Amino acid sequence: MILLGAETGVVVQGITGREGSFHTQQMQQMGTRVVGGVSPGKGGTTHLGVPVFDTVAHAVRETGATATGVFVPPAFAADAIMEAAAAGVGLVACITEGIPIQDMIRVKDFLRGYPACNLVGPNCPGLLTPGQGKIGIIPQRFSAPGPVGIVARSGTLTYETMAALTNAGLGQSTVVGIGGDPVHGLSFVDVIGLFETDPETTHLAIIGEIGGSDEERAADLLGRSSRLKAVAFISGRTAPEGKRMGHAGAIVSGNRGTAQSKEAAFRAAGVAVAETTDQIVELLLS
Repeated sequence: MILLGAETGVVVQGITGREGSFHTQQMQQMGTRVVGGVSPGKGGTTHLGVPVFDTVAHAVRETGATATGVFVPPAFAADAIMEAAAAGVGLVACITEGIPIQDMIRVKDFLRGYPACNLVGPNCPGLLTPGQGKIGIIPQRFSAPGPVGIVARSGTLTYETMAALTNAGLGQSTVVGIGGDPVHGLSFVDVIGLFETDPETTHLAIIGEIGGSDEERAADLLGRSSRLKAVAFISGRTAPEGKRMGHAGAIVSGNRGTAQSKEAAFRAAGVAVAETTDQIVELLLS
């Protein structure tokens, strides 16, 4: 288990909104320790059985929360992330999609002053530790506790992989969706580093996609030394050059960021490469 456990106190920014309300209920049903919410102008009220605060700082002071989920509109999401970091929150999972790149550049620069803050996302499904808790929108019904760590850029492929692993009797230690935007928080390398030091994680599934070079850096890390049995899957083999596919970061330019270049990097590092999500299971079991 990494980042999120049963003891983690979570506040939800945007808890009184439609998406925030719905997913907070899902988080609570799983057993996540949701200790409060943040909704400016609604401080002093109660929503879904937890207190609502006007600011993250107030919520942290009153509840001792160490993590937050951000479910606020794109125009306010960057400020929400920075507010949480400034309040001392150690884990921020930003689910919001459509945040302007310029805003995220500002966030990344701000977070340099808060190295203890781990940002997951934005434009991501969040993270889930089976049987303990989740922040975000990952469906817990596909999960089961076990030794496989998952780190992924794609939400839907994350769910498919979880379901395939669970059906095969391979549970997960923690599932982390890092998101597909070009400017984001934790990278593949960051999350893999956390799994490497987690005694409960013995296997690793990496779900990448075209665009950028995060997967190549992850392959380089795994190639240098790793105790984990790892399998990689890269989506986007048939994407035409120069065309953006789905995520804002999923764009190929020349020979950079192609599925083929990423798969070659993993193979060179000694990491098995799956051609389908079902094959991920086969390779992890082999």
